[in-house]
Parts: sequence; structure tokens; C-alpha cells
Amino acid sequence: MRYSTDFEESQHFSGTFNSFARELAKEVADRCSVSGKHVLEIGCGKGEFLAELCKLGGATGLGIDPGYRPDEGRGTQDEALEFIVDHFGPKYEHLSADVVLCRHTLEHIPHVADFIRAIRGMTDSDETWVVFETPDAKRVLDEAAFWDIYYEHCSYFSPGAHARLFRQEGFEVTDLQLVYDHQYIVQYAKPAPGPTGPALPLEDDLAEMRQLRKSFPERVRKLQEQWRDRIRAAHAAGRKVYLWGGGSKAVSFLTTLGLGEEVQGAVDINPYKQGKFTPGTGHPVIAPETLLDNPPDLVIVMNPIYVREIGQTLSSLGLDPEVVAV
Repeated sequence: MRYSTDFEESQHFSGTFNSFARELAKEVADRCSVSGKHVLEIGCGKGEFLAELCKLGGATGLGIDPGYRPDEGRGTQDEALEFIVDHFGPKYEHLSADVVLCRHTLEHIPHVADFIRAIRGMTDSDETWVVFETPDAKRVLDEAAFWDIYYEHCSYFSPGAHARLFRQEGFEVTDLQLVYDHQYIVQYAKPAPGPTGPALPLEDDLAEMRQLRKSFPERVRKLQEQWRDRIRAAHAAGRKVYLWGGGSKAVSFLTTLGLGEEVQGAVDINPYKQGKFTPGTGHPVIAPETLLDNPPDLVIVMNPIYVREIGQTLSSLGLDPEVVAV
């Protein structure tokens, strides 16, 4: 099992995402005072965020990821960086770090308490920072975002659940934020000498989560029906429909709705995905320029935060389809 899915594969090619990642790296570098310190990133992917953070802060870094591989031109070939190709676990509790970073990995871990316990086992100093970034499941429930539920994610967290897990395993949660259009949770924590209780506004979400859970199935059913009807009606009218985004969101959207010929394909700016096909439905994943051969009438954007960026790309190609976001 790898830790990362399309989060890791798409981050290198979107200006919107790259700008966010650079700002987050700067925030972590400043808040955790990483200058001259050692940073451990669990689930580092190709190591680009770790490299950016260490470069910004003048730190050394160690990345752990079973799927890590050095790619030429990625900027991770640096003497200040080391990588271990493996899963993190108790056998690495001997490692020492001033900052432990973990982005978009916790949702891939089935036994989360064991995972956090292993991190607590290597963070003896109360000066060690632990920084996590994880998708927000409360948003998924609130928006009935069925396309954000897929098999690679075996664990889901609201901000409150995220903080409760860390407090349970011996951490003091010092800050809890919703970022990237409220799609991600960013949490800062430090080892605590004893039990701690909720102290941050975002931790108080159990009542809201219960209400969202109750209404979720019916809201999902209605939303699926709306999307299925809209896309099939467009296809019946001879309109060419494309999804923008060829990753897990698109796969879940297509397979859940049972869509086939109604959708022409999925557009993705990631060259590693282009020329391939969506799992389950076999829709071609194409580069934006390929749209010139078969111009779209309707483009469905799988992540609303990219609507402006996608609109600019379509405009630069001389295309003016209807653009809607899920």
C-alpha cells in the first residue's frame, strides 16, 4: 500500500495547489522555527514539500514513504535530505526529529491509534512539533460529496475527531484550522505530560456530525439523481461532457453514477495520468490541448477550488464551454 493517491500526483502541476503548498511550508517553517532543526515527514510522497520546507527554513529532512522514488528534476536530490522507502511504524520510534510532519497520510491508515501512538513514542521532548494535514470529513458530510468517498481512504476525520485522537494518544493540540477552501484540516500539536481536554472551537463538532450523518444518505441520493439526470440529458441532447480531474474523485463520481458513454473523458493536467484510463469505467484521461480535437459543451470540475484556473486554461485554448463544479 502507498500512502498517497491523486493528492500527491496532482500537486505538482496546479498553480493553485502549489501556491497553497508554498504558503503552508512557510507557515510551518515560521511557526515551528525549523531553522537548524531536523524534520521528519511521514508519507512524504516524492519529497517535494519536505524539500521546500527544509530549503525555506534551513533544516535537514528525513522522508518515509513506501512509494518514494527519486524523480529527476523534482528538487529532492539534496544532501540535507534522506529518504526511507518503507511504512512508518514502531520500528522507527528510535528516530529523532524536532518536527514531525504528516500530510494526507492519516486517511490511508487503518489502525490510526497505533500509528499516532508510534509517533508519540518517538517524541519525548515537549518542544517537538507534530503537524498533520488531513481531509475534512465534516465537509464531505455537509456537501453530500459522495465523490470524496473512495476505497483508498480507510479513515475519515472531522476536526474534532482529529483532535480527540491526538489528545487520546498523549498530545496537546495547540491549533486546529480548516484550509484550502475548508477542504483540509491542519493541526499543530506537541507531546503532553498528561491527559488534555478539548480547548479549541473546532473540536466541538459531535452534535453537528450526528445531524449531518442522519441526513447524509437522503441528501446523497438526491444529489446523485440530479447529477445523473443532468449528464444523461446533456448527452441525449448531443452535448459533449467531460470531467476535469482524472483522479480518485472522478473515479468515484463515474462509478457511483454508473456513467459510460455519457461522458467523453476526463481532462487532467498531470502528464503521468494522460494517456491512461479511469479505473472501473475506462474513460480516457487526456491533456487539456486534446479538447481541441473534440471541443466540450459541458465541463464538470471535480474540485471547485480550481474553477478559475480551469476557466483560464479553457479560454487560452479558445474554448468556451459551460463549466460547473461538483
